[in-house]
Amino acid sequence: MPKRILCAVDGSKVAAKAAAVAVDLASSMGANVTFLTINVVPSRVKQTVYWDATLTDAAEAQANRQLAAAAKVAKAAKFGAFTCATATGNDIAMAICAYAERNKYDHIVVGTAIRNELQRLILGSVSSGVVAKAPCPVTVVHK
Repeated sequence: MPKRILCAVDGSKVAAKAAAVAVDLASSMGANVTFLTINVVPSRVKQTVYWDATLTDAAEAQANRQLAAAAKVAKAAKFGAFTCATATGNDIAMAICAYAERNKYDHIVVGTAIRNELQRLILGSVSSGVVAKAPCPVTVVHK
């Protein structure tokens, strides 16, 4: 039975649904939830010798908005056993899985707006990557 659930969020409607599922799952199992958002560092930025404070401030503000949306879902459900975290990476799925493994999560919840295999083939899918690489069970919430 999971005690530590990681829920990946990005501020989208499907992420809000994933947050609600994570909260319901945690409530029913007496588990804690961590809402995680990933800051993607473009390769061109990684190759510079300095960081532009405007860009890093914008990334932090975006992460805060994404996490606030998930926290709002938890608070609306009167669920207080949650924390928020931010990680950085180029590959979102890999960053989620690495965070889950490093911090010993029992379960991951992610959302997906992709509904068919053609979309998945052309666009790819973070959720597919998480399912393929996760160190623990994954629940995928559809739009």
